[in-house]
Amino acid sequence: MITGNCSSTSEFLLLGITNNPAMKVVLFATFLVLYLISFMANLGMITLIRMDSQLHTPMYIFLSHLSFSDLCYSTAVGPKMLVDLLTKSGKSVPFAGCVLQFLIFCIFTDAECMLLAVTAFDRYKAISNPLLYAVDMSSKVSSQLLTAVYLVGITDALVHTTLTFRLCFCGSNEINHFFCDVPPLLLISCSDTRINELAIFTIFGFIELSTISGVLISYCYIILSVIKIRSAEGRFKAFSTCASHLTAVAIFQGTMLFMYFRPSSSYSLDQDKMTSLFYTLVIPMLNPLIYSLRNKDVKQALDKLKNKMCL
Repeated sequence: MITGNCSSTSEFLLLGITNNPAMKVVLFATFLVLYLISFMANLGMITLIRMDSQLHTPMYIFLSHLSFSDLCYSTAVGPKMLVDLLTKSGKSVPFAGCVLQFLIFCIFTDAECMLLAVTAFDRYKAISNPLLYAVDMSSKVSSQLLTAVYLVGITDALVHTTLTFRLCFCGSNEINHFFCDVPPLLLISCSDTRINELAIFTIFGFIELSTISGVLISYCYIILSVIKIRSAEGRFKAFSTCASHLTAVAIFQGTMLFMYFRPSSSYSLDQDKMTSLFYTLVIPMLNPLIYSLRNKDVKQALDKLKNKMCL
């Protein structure tokens, strides 16, 4: 509980990435390009999957939600960061705005963790028993999995948001970061933050452990199923289908583990900012490119859309 002489904080000041005017111009141009590519690529993936009936399968429905998650959490952070890069000093953000930014960011990063595990399970069902795939991954099952994904994301986000923004910020309101995230907020709090740190390692740690375990178990079964395929062409096709997913999992989960579960003794605000930039702007841009460039069905759907637009 917040007690004592804890004064309310009406706004925070984001110090941003750098105070160097020349660097701000370069970073603004770079990050604007990255964000626009990410926005258009994810929006394009969602639109393409919705428009092409051949992509109305669980695998691509999950991919469309993955793109939606990327779009949401990158948009919660990117535009604000770009605006702040155009200012001479740190840009203020209202207390409610900080809460909302973190809430949206947390919901959709959690959702992405869960979706990566769900898509691994979907690939296992498709490869291990393709004849029963439509039954095992029916629209009802897919809807239930997606509901669970967003319920977990919303619940976890509400817990972390409540625990973080009930703290006292009675000293400086300057956040040495470019968006409202837990680690820099805990640094400026004058409250006891042990409960917050415990929540990160338990709740978010459980989500990470569950999703990574789910992916690993699914791929163990996938490998066993692929080994049973007699033709070399069939084995290559099965592994190729999973390669893009494994790439996305390795990049996203590796970054999240490094960000939130490294020893506190190795914590660095500058390093934290660089890592945050990677998973808020670069990963959302890479995901749709990884899936589209390595996916035959997506390429065919894109070609059909191009042909329709040319007619």
